[in-house]
Amino acid sequence: MNRTSGETRRGRAASGLGARVRRAVAVLLATLASGCAAIDAPPAPSVGSFAPAAAPQTTGGPQTSPERKRLIDAFGGEYSAPATERYLNEILARLAPTSQTPSETYRVTILDSPVVNAFALPSGDIFVTRGLLALANDGSEVAAVMAHEIGHVTAHHASQRAELEQTAALFTRVSSQVLDRPQEGQEVEARMKLSIARFSRQQEFEADKIGIGDIAKAGYDPYAASRFLTSLGRWSALRASLIGLGGADKPDMLATHPSTPERVAQAIAEARQFGAPGVGETDRDAYLNAIDGIAYGDDSTQGLVRGVRFLHPKLGFAFAAPEGFALENQAAALIGVGEGGAQALRLDSMALGDSASLESALASGWIDGVKTGPVETISGGDLPMATAVARGEQWSFRLGAVRLGDRVYRLIFAAHSLTPAVDARFLAAIRSFHRLKPEEAAEARELHLQIVEARAGDGAETLAGRMPFEDNSLAQFLVLNGFEREEPLTPGRRYKIVAP
Repeated sequence: MNRTSGETRRGRAASGLGARVRRAVAVLLATLASGCAAIDAPPAPSVGSFAPAAAPQTTGGPQTSPERKRLIDAFGGEYSAPATERYLNEILARLAPTSQTPSETYRVTILDSPVVNAFALPSGDIFVTRGLLALANDGSEVAAVMAHEIGHVTAHHASQRAELEQTAALFTRVSSQVLDRPQEGQEVEARMKLSIARFSRQQEFEADKIGIGDIAKAGYDPYAASRFLTSLGRWSALRASLIGLGGADKPDMLATHPSTPERVAQAIAEARQFGAPGVGETDRDAYLNAIDGIAYGDDSTQGLVRGVRFLHPKLGFAFAAPEGFALENQAAALIGVGEGGAQALRLDSMALGDSASLESALASGWIDGVKTGPVETISGGDLPMATAVARGEQWSFRLGAVRLGDRVYRLIFAAHSLTPAVDARFLAAIRSFHRLKPEEAAEARELHLQIVEARAGDGAETLAGRMPFEDNSLAQFLVLNGFEREEPLTPGRRYKIVAP
């Protein structure tokens, strides 16, 4: 959830889960009135996953580039991990001579975000999230990601795409405004969007090819790209399964990125140009040393998801969603999905003056196009609460308002069918909103990656059992360590787990 101005620490998830959550609750998000607020500040801008970043708008250098600042702000600010940063810069120094611009100086910035993402700017700035570092399993995989981003820069993908988008906008404007043919303009816009999507997919394949060639020439394992893409696909599928949405890798005609299996197949074919599997260096041990202890998952200052519970130590409250809901802490709000997308929730906040009442806040019209019913006061909690029902044509909503300090926290639940049983679950969730208790504050600790050595008799379930997840510990352990299925661990070999 969002934060006070100047304390931005994470951006809206742009990974596979973020996209699928937005689709699953699109009706909830799209119908919110335009004035909906975040927890403390406006939401950070969204930036496409693994996409070539636009060129900076100034020649003031990388430290003054507005594009650099926008990326850092959108993805949680800079994450301080000097040893990890030194290791990544050593990889970049090794990659630079093999790139198409060997005289260019590259530098890395780690972004304080749990989402899996990476970017590059024409200035030579490479950005990787700590979420990506947690998913990668060795130095060659991170080298493949950074070489891919360098490939976007050296192939001038950002400027090429910007030119195509400007052309599309011009064609649409001419048809709609100059020639007074709005329908034709819409058709042109649809065709151009498809062209841009195909162009973007082609750029991803090209950057993959460039990157694989560069890491192979630098002495890294060229198959690292396919391994990381496989882990990325499995991570996206796992996150999607948590909210009951399947088809994570079904190709989308308008997707700007190829489906993961498609990219993996091409990456393997490209790697074969440099030899059979086993060629090149992975640098696994040095990489694990570099990432040991980095933060994992949500930042505690932005609130922590613990199963169906949400704890916010900084703002001093806790909340429990209905059983079966999967929660995603995004920049603008806490988003939740239940019943495979048939139910949804959103928790955000807005300023509320001392003279304003919860009843007036609820009646102000949070959702466009629906009628809000009578407002009722909720008693018995440790905070003032009110609730109401709003009904639309296809969805119905249970609304909750909770005053804490000078803000009202807005809970919006949506369901295709707001039966008494469903509504009772939503009301119970609203009533669960309370001031954070001391024992909850003690529990709300940040998680970190820990590198542990397997002992004789240890299996995947053994190490997964040490991870503090209420659900899917084994599945998360397997994905984090690049396993497609449970398999025997090698005594003495080191693995990644998550620990407080």
